[in-house]
Amino acid sequence: MAIGDIIVGIDIGTSKIAAVVGEVNNFNQIEIICSSSYKCSGIKKTKIINEEEVSNSLIKVLDKIEDESGLKVNSAYVTIPGKYTTIVQNSITKEARDKYSGISLRDVQTAIMQVKDIDIPEGKVSIDIVPDKFILDTGKVTEDPVGSLSSSFTLKAQIILADKEYVRQISSIFKKAGIDVDGLVPTTLAQRNLILDNNELHDNVMILDMGAGNTDIGVFEASSYVYTNTIPLGGNSITNDISLVLNISEEEADKLKKQYGLALKSFIDNDNDILLNTFKGENRNKTIKSSELIEIIEARIEEIFSLVNKDITNQGIKSRINNVILTGQGITNINKCDVAGKINLNIPVKIASGRLIGTVKPTFRVAYALVRYIASRPFTKTVSSSIDTKSEEGFFKTLLERIKEFFYS
Repeated sequence: MAIGDIIVGIDIGTSKIAAVVGEVNNFNQIEIICSSSYKCSGIKKTKIINEEEVSNSLIKVLDKIEDESGLKVNSAYVTIPGKYTTIVQNSITKEARDKYSGISLRDVQTAIMQVKDIDIPEGKVSIDIVPDKFILDTGKVTEDPVGSLSSSFTLKAQIILADKEYVRQISSIFKKAGIDVDGLVPTTLAQRNLILDNNELHDNVMILDMGAGNTDIGVFEASSYVYTNTIPLGGNSITNDISLVLNISEEEADKLKKQYGLALKSFIDNDNDILLNTFKGENRNKTIKSSELIEIIEARIEEIFSLVNKDITNQGIKSRINNVILTGQGITNINKCDVAGKINLNIPVKIASGRLIGTVKPTFRVAYALVRYIASRPFTKTVSSSIDTKSEEGFFKTLLERIKEFFYS
């Protein structure tokens, strides 16, 4: 971490935009300077359908941040859904400049810049380089080879590509809000070090982050980031189902979901009566059983897990996943969702229990995780959010330059 760096992390979700401003202190820890969130209705099922609406929500968040902190935010790092990203595995073998002095930081930085030189498909742009592991000429594997007496080393890394059109939309939104994009990071990659415990960090795990409108998938084989995608269903899908099936307002549907949230009807203790206060039919005093409500919740949760199961099966990676970690406000407040996940995926499932999770409010968890991810980037001098204003012209070139600065400045 670069002590003194101030990092702005912004999570653009389907129901809200959340931002966290953090500073790296003398103990290499993140001190939260301030945080803010504001509702956003310009995104539907991960698609940006109204740039103006998203930009206005972003401006509201930035205004609150600046009022609270006294800082002028001119740039920020942003999350990107797995749906718009592609992970490319690549490796490079490099000779040490001076094998008698050991591998230098310059050797490593040069290797990182060279490993990103891949053929980028049409419509994609490189947004991130994730150094995974280094293999010395002795065969030893290490996360940090600097100082090792080795004549050569092999770097294995993941190159993160993003859909150019989505990146253009994000750039346009941020330009309208008057700030620049420092970089984009897949949601599940940002969250890995926050929500996984020490054992899970070395295991083959799948992170499922269910938000309001979508569920992000991230598959890790120990430290290797191997797959990400997005299922366009989330907690709001459950709310909408309850509202439609029971013919009640979405407000009451959401309240009932939170009050009676249970993922499996078989776990009902008491099948209570529920009076529907906003029933739109002729019978204004409509009453249902709690089992009827939970059947609706169960059906949608089953569908979400089934779609996830189909996706990872089609990708040929399901057999390599040992554990599934659930996170996100769309699912973790529903009891027995982990059991439902295990039934549908046939893989052990648990609610995220990383030791740092409880230190941040759920609303800001992803934005905070993003700040932590950026702060912990290896082999960097500075990752501080920029105060310089850049034009949208040449944005993709600028993005690549930002990546270069991470590792080579």
